[in-house]
Amino acid sequence: MTKYQAHRLAIAPMMDWTDRHCRLFHRQLSRHALLYTEMVTADAVIHGDRDRLLGHDAAEHPLALQLGGSDPARLAAAAAVGADWGYQEINLNCGCPSDRVQSGCFGAVLMENPGLVGDCVAAMIAAQPRPVTVKCRIGVDDQVPEQVLPRFLETIEAAGVRHVVIHARKAWLQGLSPKENREIPPLDYPLVLAMKRAFPGLTVSLNGGVATLEQAQGLLAQGLDGVMVGRAAYHDPAAVLMGADPAIWGAPAPAADRAAAARAMRPHIARHLAAGGRLHQITRHMLGLFAGQPGARGWRRMLSEGASRPGAGLDLFDAALTGVAERAAA
Repeated sequence: MTKYQAHRLAIAPMMDWTDRHCRLFHRQLSRHALLYTEMVTADAVIHGDRDRLLGHDAAEHPLALQLGGSDPARLAAAAAVGADWGYQEINLNCGCPSDRVQSGCFGAVLMENPGLVGDCVAAMIAAQPRPVTVKCRIGVDDQVPEQVLPRFLETIEAAGVRHVVIHARKAWLQGLSPKENREIPPLDYPLVLAMKRAFPGLTVSLNGGVATLEQAQGLLAQGLDGVMVGRAAYHDPAAVLMGADPAIWGAPAPAADRAAAARAMRPHIARHLAAGGRLHQITRHMLGLFAGQPGARGWRRMLSEGASRPGAGLDLFDAALTGVAERAAA
């Protein structure tokens, strides 16, 4: 962990969103928030294209790798690879409710088998030097969270885990889509706060329903060790991240304003285009940068319509940024 305690504010791992371009963009808004990869299965790490799956820029740190799986030996091997690739933390997903994840016997379904989770994290800890953390739900289906969550935390703490991220909702493994599982089960912040009091040796972060930096600060003030923000940080990244470094860590913000954060991405965009990449692969993560600001609609429209066209480059990006500035000055 860095001297800035990066877990104080983290951006959640989000499939198809928190790729290396998204993370580098978020770094223009906060230098100290903890960022995560998308979830990567242990088998993919062991057998797949590691540069595509694990490659990242040093500027993305502090950075955690989230793994999915339920086989202790495979997870241990994948964790060791992740450590070799420079990740500062290895996180085990015990919270994703999607059917595809359940069919592989990992994600939220693991809440039903804390003993297996304990075996998995113990093997991951033994295999490499990085901290191993867990992201979980408060329970699944008809479980009683006040009963199952303490047992789950006792088990993973005994196995060596020192940091847990708790999504403060149940997951329903049947009958709700992943999107509905993020919105329909009620939030139970008091239970997560109670777990922090009951497990003083654990670093406890809360996830679920947090939409603003001010809300995150309020939860930290109640005694939580960290707060993880998900889709709000993707759709309106400046509102969550731009003031975070001064507010949470007493450190200077990396960019003076949204436009400066956009301009800071130009060198990365240029390198990506020179290597044969497409503009939209980066700018799709930046569409919400000016959310709520004058010119936001034009920014989104120009980039969403134009960035995927063949030959789209920095001239389009610059034109979109100029459009924002002109609209703001009008």
